[in-house]
Amino acid sequence: MPLGNHVKEFRAAKNLNQQELGSLVGASRQTISLIERGDYNPSITLALKIAGVFEKTVEEVFYLTEEE
Repeated sequence: MPLGNHVKEFRAAKNLNQQELGSLVGASRQTISLIERGDYNPSITLALKIAGVFEKTVEEVFYLTEEE
């Protein structure tokens, strides 16, 4: 099952750009972009860091989608 996420929506709600979020979690802007598009699954550590920035659980930020 592909991994979906709400990173873009939560990032916008916090008024962060991709570069700023990346800096907060130790990732590049490109990595954040790939995660938002669903082209890259973050490590558990990175997923936890992202969720922490948004003050959400990992399950609130990331979710499994149905196979296409």
